[in-house]
Parts: sequence; C-alpha cells; structure tokens
Amino acid sequence: MKIKNPVAIAGLLAAALDGFAMAQQQPIGTVGVQDATIAGALEVSDGRALLVGNTTVTARDRTAEIELKRGGTVKVCATSGLHITAGKSADTTAASPLMLALDRGAIEVEMGATTRDVVTTPDLRFTMGEDGPLDLQLRVTRNGDTCVENRGAKAPVLNIVDQFGEGSYQLRAGQHVLFEHGSLKEVVDHESSACGCPPEPTMTVADALLNAGGAGSGGAAPKTVAEEHPFPAAVSAGLAPATVPQAPAGQAHTQVSAALSSGGDGGSTAEPAAPAKSAEAAQATPAPAAPKKDLVHVVGRFFKRLFGGG
Repeated sequence: MKIKNPVAIAGLLAAALDGFAMAQQQPIGTVGVQDATIAGALEVSDGRALLVGNTTVTARDRTAEIELKRGGTVKVCATSGLHITAGKSADTTAASPLMLALDRGAIEVEMGATTRDVVTTPDLRFTMGEDGPLDLQLRVTRNGDTCVENRGAKAPVLNIVDQFGEGSYQLRAGQHVLFEHGSLKEVVDHESSACGCPPEPTMTVADALLNAGGAGSGGAAPKTVAEEHPFPAAVSAGLAPATVPQAPAGQAHTQVSAALSSGGDGGSTAEPAAPAKSAEAAQATPAPAAPKKDLVHVVGRFFKRLFGGG
C-alpha cells in the first residue's frame, strides 16, 4: 500500500504516542479550570482539569485547590504559581512521589507524605524525615523571605537544605519559622505571621453594590436607632433618643429635659427646663375657677381710702 501523505501519518502517530504516554502516567489530581491557569499535560472534564505528568498551576484571584488522587489537597493561594510533578514508583500499589516547586506566593499542603516527596523553593529544598500526615504552609516573598509552618503534633520532621548545599535545618512538628532572604543562617524561629493563604473576602464588590440598595431594592430593611444602639450608653452619647414611658389615660405626667448653657468661665452647665405637661394631662385637669370678690373687704378698703388710712 502506498502512503499518500506521510506528514499527516507522522502527525497522527505522534499524537497516538503522546496519548499512550499520558495513559501510562498516573494522574496527579484535579483542579477547577475557573480557579487557575493550567499549563502542561492535562485533560478537561466537567469544568475540572485532570493533571497528568508535569504541570504548572497558577491561581487566579482566588485560591485554587488541587484534589490529589493519592488523597489530600494542595491549595495554591491567589496569584501564586506551583509546578507539580509525579515521579515513578517501583511499587505499583504505592502512591507516586510528588515534587511541588513553588516559585512565588504561598501554598497549603495537606496529605499523607512519604520520604520520597519533595517540596522546593528557589532557595530551599524540603524532604520528609519519615512518613506522616503533612500539614504544611509555605510562603515565598519577592525578596526571598520564606515562611514555613509545619503544623500538627504528628507532622513529619522536615529536612531543609540550601539549594546550593551551604547549610541544613531540621523543622520539627509544630514549628513556625521565617528564613530571611531564603537563608538558613538567618532564621526567625518564633515567626507570628501566617504562612498560608490570606483570608478571602466574604462578599464580592458586586454583592456589596446590590446590598447597598436597602429595602427598596430587595435588600434587608435598615435597622432602627433603637436596634443599632440598644444600650443606655447610646442614649447618654446622643446616639439614640431617650424613651419616655407612657402614662395611663387621664393621668398627668411630666417630662424633664436639660439644656446646655455656656457659663461665664467657658464651661458648660446643665440647666433644668420647666416641666412640660402632656396633651392628655392638659385635657384631663380642669382650669382653676376665677376668685369671687368679697363685699366686706371692698367696703373696708373704700372707707380706709376715704379717711386717709393709706
């Protein structure tokens, strides 16, 4: 049989060989394509990328979580880039060793680690002293500062060496350190800043704009002053109006208020205002009757004035 298009046949053969190679490689895990940019060998299904072989995961503006086929997760924090590679294992029943290489940013690793797993940064290389549950938070800044937290009481000891072979350091379970400029000779052994992913906002800008409309646009009704300031201190601070108890109908009650006036010495003094009767009290209390004139007193005052008595 004569081959009419040898170039096309060669292309199909190469694609078939690549597909066979991917089939022979054990998949590493999956990650949502909406959360990250993925480069390397992968297959996409139902919105998730199946990572195979050597791949690079760069998180977008939020954390991208890789679900490992061997069990566990690797969180690539927002805008961080991680190279992930699966090695070959002689034991087909055992999980393939992983190499996680962090260029910049931060990651959080939770998995059952083995002594064949490796984590690297541009300056440092991490290996496990023994198999165990790894809960690792790692962050690398632009100037090389490397924050490491080996979380968990049963975490394996991390053997850390300089990429150039100039030093080594053992990070035990529960330790939280900072290697300044990526140097094992400049160690802050009681670091307090978090090494993993920063907390993500609970509300997006779009949600905030939608909720800003209040009750008129479908949002929750604004709270009253009493609901926002339910304590007596709010009344004294002028944040909420004082509440006057209502008197039963037909009974008089007064409300006493105080006004601030400026004294001569520049200070402020409180002057009580006159009690103000309520409208109900004004209606319930009858007006006093005008006094009647006494005829005897009128005649007495007349004769007193007539005889000059004053």
